[in-house]
Amino acid sequence: MADLTELEQRLEALKAQAHSPVARVSYEGRTVEYRGHAEIQSAIADLERQINTAQGNKPVRQIRVHTSKGY
Repeated sequence: MADLTELEQRLEALKAQAHSPVARVSYEGRTVEYRGHAEIQSAIADLERQINTAQGNKPVRQIRVHTSKGY
């Protein structure tokens, strides 16, 4: 698994290209091509989870229930 510094570098590269029409990100001599905005956002979320895990943070989970009857 990559170290924290490498994960953060990958995250910054993805965020820099997230709103660009070119869905190609290069780091450490490697190039990754993404097939759309949703795929880039998914990769960003995955890297953020990996960074939080590497920092020892636990994921936050929430369950929300909405009803139409006002209960």
